[in-house]
Amino acid sequence: MNTLIVIPARVASVRLPGKMLADVNGKPLIVRTFESAVSSGVGDVVVACDGDEIANVIREAGGKAVLTDPNLPSGTDRVFSGWTLHDLEKKYDVIINLQGDLPFISANFIGESEKIIRNSDYDISTVATPIKDDSYLVNSVVKPVISFTSETGGKALYFSRSPVPSGGPFFHHVGIYCFRAESLRKFVSLPQSPLEKSEKLEQLRALENNMTIGIGIIDAAAPISVDTADDLAAARKYSA
Repeated sequence: MNTLIVIPARVASVRLPGKMLADVNGKPLIVRTFESAVSSGVGDVVVACDGDEIANVIREAGGKAVLTDPNLPSGTDRVFSGWTLHDLEKKYDVIINLQGDLPFISANFIGESEKIIRNSDYDISTVATPIKDDSYLVNSVVKPVISFTSETGGKALYFSRSPVPSGGPFFHHVGIYCFRAESLRKFVSLPQSPLEKSEKLEQLRALENNMTIGIGIIDAAAPISVDTADDLAAARKYSA
């Protein structure tokens, strides 16, 4: 299997406009995410961006960037576009969608998602961490419902912003998706699903269309995800 990590990035952001270019102790946020992806050693890395501002900082950092349509409806659509524009030789059979707002994601998160795909017949794979505090009550923390096939993971049954399953245990879904190439192609061809619209979670489109998602549990703190000004301050503090 040849693996490509695609990081979707756009300047516009509803909660924190321009966050991808926000300075995190001397480096733009998107550059830190790019460097974390490269250091994982899991596969080649390309940033799929919506304009020259992001492309230029990635290229200045020694990375590869492709320009995608700024009007694409979702990050996964941007990943698909970035992959197809970059992979002219059609050599990749595994595509990892790594969200650009995870500047300090560690190699084990990326590697585990790929390992699940390599060793199973799931269409998509992802990872989560145990929730050990009351953050399961937070709307921005996405919680998966898992049918466990081992102590360290299983099949994802649902994802929600609400505290599910009732009574726990609760897990924090991490923003990374590993697709088989044919699964990604199928996924972006599907219309938005009712539950996807309700929860505002793309992965529910896959589940509503009978695609399977494997999920691995990593017993570590969830990596910092920068969605708000407070998150950005936390990222700056973390890297100080």
